[in-house]
Amino acid sequence: MFDPTQLATLAAVLRLGSFEAAAAALNVTPPAVSQRIRALEERAGTVLVERTQPARATPAGARLARHHAELRLLEQGLARDLGSAAGPAAVVRIAVNADSLATWFLPALAAVEGMLFDLVIDDQDHSEAWLRRGEVMAAVTGHPGPVQGCEARPLGSLRYIATASPGFAARWFAGGVTAAALEQAPALIFNTKDRLQADWAAAATGAQPALPGHHIGSSEGFVTAALLGIGWGLNPEPLVAEHLAAGRLVALRPDLPLDVALHWQWIRAAGTPLAPLTAAVRAAAREGLA
Repeated sequence: MFDPTQLATLAAVLRLGSFEAAAAALNVTPPAVSQRIRALEERAGTVLVERTQPARATPAGARLARHHAELRLLEQGLARDLGSAAGPAAVVRIAVNADSLATWFLPALAAVEGMLFDLVIDDQDHSEAWLRRGEVMAAVTGHPGPVQGCEARPLGSLRYIATASPGFAARWFAGGVTAAALEQAPALIFNTKDRLQADWAAAATGAQPALPGHHIGSSEGFVTAALLGIGWGLNPEPLVAEHLAAGRLVALRPDLPLDVALHWQWIRAAGTPLAPLTAAVRAAAREGLA
């Protein structure tokens, strides 16, 4: 058995990024936090926290932090069943892609009571890695097959439209969306993991054009950048439908949307206490996804 106070201290260090911040949140001294972490590491027989800035979990530390969160969820469920006070809300860490967060995902969180959420934002093609490392309890991911120890359910597809301002489209794509034009027109790229523009360009041209681009790590910033004529990019249809209808944006190829299938995966051991969240996520997906 692991000491609950030490587990809570580990979770605080990893959530807040330093021993000092965890001490302030727990209303103890930094040496007390260090002592608890050392004692827990001795009990586990391995290093749990990388003493970096910010502090990071080792694989074992991430697993123990998740174990703490699972215990809190189970305790809350038991308290509800017994009609007793549940104590502080459990923190549920979830990996989710930015476009889901900007479109359909937040209503799911609003429908769930008794949980606090710690959201990790990552590309849907990489979010399952957080589950694999044991750093989150659930994830919205593009991978259908469940990670070991997890359950998975399909959610639907988020539709993307390649959009640009009318002036941008007239300047760069007067002759159509060709590989040559795409190699000249500035694209909008979320980050180095973002493959949407490259995948769409390949589908549109049958080639692999090298895309020059602006890196803008914000779903809303993508839309604003397109409206301002900074570049073209794949935007979630819910974020641009009104702009397209009003003519503020145009679809570069109205016949070629890009549908990205999404899935919900969660730790099997926490399935029962996470059931209300899973139900809410699937209900929100039915409303917001194709």
